[in-house]
Amino acid sequence: MSILICGSLAFDTIMTFEGRFAEQILPSQLHILNVSFLVPGMRREFGGCAGNIAYGLRQLGSDAVPLAMVGNDAQDYLARLQGLGVDTRYIGTTSGNYTAQAMIMTDRDNNQITAFHPGAMSQAHENRVPTDAGIRLAIVAPDGRDAMLQHAQQLSDAGIPFIFDPGQGLPMFNGEELRRFIAMASWVAVNDYEGKMLSDRTGMSLSEIATQVNGLVVTLAEHGCDVYADGAVVRVAGVQASAVVDPTGCGDAFRAALLHGLSQGWALARCAELGNRLGATKIACRGGQNYTL
Repeated sequence: MSILICGSLAFDTIMTFEGRFAEQILPSQLHILNVSFLVPGMRREFGGCAGNIAYGLRQLGSDAVPLAMVGNDAQDYLARLQGLGVDTRYIGTTSGNYTAQAMIMTDRDNNQITAFHPGAMSQAHENRVPTDAGIRLAIVAPDGRDAMLQHAQQLSDAGIPFIFDPGQGLPMFNGEELRRFIAMASWVAVNDYEGKMLSDRTGMSLSEIATQVNGLVVTLAEHGCDVYADGAVVRVAGVQASAVVDPTGCGDAFRAALLHGLSQGWALARCAELGNRLGATKIACRGGQNYTL
């Protein structure tokens, strides 16, 4: 089964701050915030939600079909994806823009501060969902605002079930728009912070949101995740990582596992168990696309 991944492809510049953000940022001085962090460690990685999810799917042996937009600086990235066996037919290239760039700074407690330049991602809505490519399952992951809106509608119109994964793109949408996403989606996946924001903006509790879809998953970092399905909520225990090296891309690894399991017809809780395992595997490696099973 081919799985369509609507989301971003990006280059990640990952920096390591050896202190704690909380020790450098004074809450009483936020109105005149002016801070600088010394980051001895820095590297550049392939990233973006669509790229990370595609990588995870290929690790699990599933077919991955990203729907994304890149700039004319992405030749190496496209070659890498093709080398992994990822179908790149629906990745568009636009001139005059860089591929999206994320600058991610992580402190010693694995807190992160991210600056994101959307670049070519802002034109991702120009790529339409392919309805003649044998797609049977999809995810709408963080991407350009118009792309997320239009791709969700196109998937719904085509009758293709999909996971709505708003991620860091959630603040771009108001309550009405988010309720529309939920109405079109088959599943919703958020972390605990995003779940609170989703509830606040839609005016619905997590239990109420779960009644609108086949299932809702709320990840809880090392504590595992809560799975809402069939009128009940189940806590799926977390998996201890062999080492905590880099959280970048853990959520995407989890979502790759969800998609893989759903494509196999698994129950949502079983999909989440695999998600916790894949997330634990990823967090022990640097970057979003360097772990192996």
